[in-house]
Amino acid sequence: MSKVIIIGGGASGLVTAIFASLNNDVTILEKNSKCGKKILATGNGKCNYFNSDFTSSHFNTDNMDILDSIITSDNINKVIALFDSIGIVPNIKNGYYYPMSNQAISVREALFKECLVRGVSIITDCDVTDINYNGTYTVITNKGEYDCDKIVVACGSNAYVKEKSVGYDILSKFNHTINPVVPSLVQLVSSGNYLKSWSGVRIDAKVSLYEDNEFKKMSFGEVQLTDYGISGICVYQLSSLVSRGLYNKKEEVIHINFIPYIDDFIEYMNKRNSIVKKRTISELFDGIMNYKLSNTLLTLCNIDYNDTWNNISDDKKNKLSKMVTDFEINITDTKGYMCAQTCSGGVPLSEINPNTMESIKNKGLYITGELLDCDGECGGYNLGFAWITGIIAGEALND
Repeated sequence: MSKVIIIGGGASGLVTAIFASLNNDVTILEKNSKCGKKILATGNGKCNYFNSDFTSSHFNTDNMDILDSIITSDNINKVIALFDSIGIVPNIKNGYYYPMSNQAISVREALFKECLVRGVSIITDCDVTDINYNGTYTVITNKGEYDCDKIVVACGSNAYVKEKSVGYDILSKFNHTINPVVPSLVQLVSSGNYLKSWSGVRIDAKVSLYEDNEFKKMSFGEVQLTDYGISGICVYQLSSLVSRGLYNKKEEVIHINFIPYIDDFIEYMNKRNSIVKKRTISELFDGIMNYKLSNTLLTLCNIDYNDTWNNISDDKKNKLSKMVTDFEINITDTKGYMCAQTCSGGVPLSEINPNTMESIKNKGLYITGELLDCDGECGGYNLGFAWITGIIAGEALND
């Protein structure tokens, strides 16, 4: 039996502890007063903890081949079996897994209780400041020093925390590469005097990302227009690429089609104008989109709200068509780590053994979850990656 210390009682740390407890003396060191703080914030408090379509295509990483060896059908089945075994009944909506209680606290408490049942020691309010290695590991904290044979660094990324994760400095000390860490699944910031006028509008749209004028990725869904820029799940799906691009001084531009269900805007408006008679241009937009958005677009085109479609010049019609179907918004920043659901960057997957999550640089050192350079889309993918890497590490620690 080995003595194992897990730094971080989040998603991957709790799962690692559950599986490693079979043949080891396991201790979790958690800096917060309770474990699983981030779990409580997922899925708007409902905890979208997994997805039926759990494949590598939903992730961003430079090591896709290694990720494919981590996300296997066997490991996916182990995740499902784990939650069955701790009493979480899934409520599956469009492939998204939620607990039947619709409360994230149910997932946190189930994992926490399972750790206690299995004899895992949990020390909270414990800040790790350093780790030393001399054949065995010594973890230095505000509550003293802890010795162990093997150690798991599972303390999460910079996302949704006020202070930088200690994990990056620890792993750098042990000669690991840290790819640039940037916010992901986060709102995007722009500048423009029109932002306040459309703030509060939500609309189903198609959004496309262009980096240095080159198309990168497209997403459909609800876009939230704000006084700082844009938000919404479909925007989040592009944010990892945007963050990486901004870090590398690239020009990031989002193109928005506010009416993706219409093939030809001018033809559509000609027909609408002939059917819905004696209406101003502003009134023709009623029933198509929120008036705050339509009035913003009309203003940007220098079109009077009270003018009629027939009186508008062809040049202005073409400009309005471009605004409605291909609106360009320059992205200057993100809302930062405190607003991010996860981070892009961290330790490359090439620096761990995907069959064990053990470092290829340091024997007895394991890395799980968000500290690895692999971030997923919205939909339970990041928690799913945490569960799987925790299971792999926990099982390997029993060998």
